[in-house]
Amino acid sequence: MEEEVDKLELMFQKADSDLDYIQYRLEYEIKTNHPDSAGEKNPVTLLQELSAIKSRYQTLHARFKPIADKQKETKSRICATFNKTMTMIQELQKQTDLELSPLTEEEKTAVHQLKSHMSDL
Repeated sequence: MEEEVDKLELMFQKADSDLDYIQYRLEYEIKTNHPDSAGEKNPVTLLQELSAIKSRYQTLHARFKPIADKQKETKSRICATFNKTMTMIQELQKQTDLELSPLTEEEKTAVHQLKSHMSDL
């Protein structure tokens, strides 16, 4: 999950950078190659629309960042609670001399998946 969040953040950063480059290229092209043309959309209007799109991307990123931080925090809390629970179960087993039956293949797979996700933190 954390990898997905990081990937999305990188995508937003790349999109922002790409928009800056496109705006630069458009301004350059307009100044050097396209004198005022009748009947075409005003290049200044196009640049303003590009700026508006960039602003929307920045707004989305700003809204996305706190959500990503909360997801990381929640995942960390879940993993900590899981680890505490597993420790308590092991202690109870020791104190009561109780052994549980071996894990099924499905349970082993679930434990493996949980451990792999917890190592991502």
